[in-house]
Amino acid sequence: MDLRIFTEPQQGASYDTLLSVAKATEELGYDAFFRSDHYLRMGAVDGLPGPTDAWITLAGLARETKRVRLGTLMTAGTFRLPGVLAIQVAQVDQMSGGRVELGLGAGWYEEEHTAYGIPFPKEKFGRLEEQLAVITGLWSTPVGRTFDFDGTYYQLKDSPALPKPAQRKIPVIIGGHGANRTPRLAARFADEFNIPFASVEDTERQFGRVREAAVAHGRKPDEIVYSNALVACVGKDDAEVARRAAVIGREVEELKANGLAGSPDEVVDKIGRYREVGSSRIYLQILDLNDLDHLELIASRVQSQLG
Repeated sequence: MDLRIFTEPQQGASYDTLLSVAKATEELGYDAFFRSDHYLRMGAVDGLPGPTDAWITLAGLARETKRVRLGTLMTAGTFRLPGVLAIQVAQVDQMSGGRVELGLGAGWYEEEHTAYGIPFPKEKFGRLEEQLAVITGLWSTPVGRTFDFDGTYYQLKDSPALPKPAQRKIPVIIGGHGANRTPRLAARFADEFNIPFASVEDTERQFGRVREAAVAHGRKPDEIVYSNALVACVGKDDAEVARRAAVIGREVEELKANGLAGSPDEVVDKIGRYREVGSSRIYLQILDLNDLDHLELIASRVQSQLG
């Protein structure tokens, strides 16, 4: 079971804070450092000092880390043209020596688009499908050949399809709760399918849909990695769990019901339930980025039990 650290910088984090978390992620033996891609805070926080751009952040971290994988859950398809995103991600992959993964979603948070003057199209899913086709097509076009695409939303003609990533294939992550179109999109493009903030039962149901869609698309279901993203709030004792829950403005019982909360043994047990339904990777949503002791506790008392 891979454990990855997943951050939400729009809630309030500077680049220096993210760098500290990324370095701790690497030093403590976690598999990867991921971040969200948002430009506006959510809920009752001030969001200071303001948003940081996901791919600019990852470019910096690519040069300041050596081992951990780096990526997004999820890059918003509404923020970037697919050709531009393909260049950005390939460049960061080169800068990291081949450690980048791209989580790409349709975009959903209308208020952040309004706040920063970003168009928020009505038809987002069709655009996402074309974006995935363009990005993967650009990366897979042999050097010396050109790439064309004639879609409803995007048209490319005689693209040199450069630069190329350092990796032969950058892993593409697709996720969500949609019952029909999302599994079909994952079957077509995903190296990994992620379901965020879902119960064990809903996870099992959605993984089953993706597996069925993969078979229908002519793929082996086990070619896809299946993962969860879950909020983490772990403590050595009840008092420490309660303190960490209070800092992030959540109730302990709610966190235990909907995330990975409680003692290390409780969290190991719950992760085991997700593993039983097919999950092999957990993205730990860490909301207090100043609490590096939290990461150390999970590494020493949870990760050590998972193998």
